[in-house]
Amino acid sequence: MADSSQQSITIAAPVDTIAAVITDFASYPEWVDAVKSVEIVSEYEDGYAHQATFVLDAGVFKDEYTLEYAYAEDLTRVEWTLVESTMMKVQDGSYDLVDNGDGTTEVTYTLTVDINMPMLGMFKRKAEKLIMDTALKDLKKRVES
Repeated sequence: MADSSQQSITIAAPVDTIAAVITDFASYPEWVDAVKSVEIVSEYEDGYAHQATFVLDAGVFKDEYTLEYAYAEDLTRVEWTLVESTMMKVQDGSYDLVDNGDGTTEVTYTLTVDINMPMLGMFKRKAEKLIMDTALKDLKKRVES
């Protein structure tokens, strides 16, 4: 059974700057250690990725998977769902961006993952927390650098 997890972080940048980093999937291998490559499979008319295929190597967890994306018109929400994967049954997620009105943005990352192998709930939650911590800290570092 897939469980949903959520974490937030404040980033010292406006929404549009953060959204530009989140939606630049081809650059993920430059700042996300486990992502080895990204191929944009298809795009919407506005040029944003509709589907992207990722090659992931996180040590014991290796996968090639395709995600389908949807975007809020103002890019305050970027969401995805799993199309296909060698290791996962489910991966649904989103970034929600809220302007704090002081030049900073609250970024909330929600993730639901279920993999094709048995895993104790305790280890699964620990893995989800690590994925989310790393994703938010890496995003903050990339945007603020």
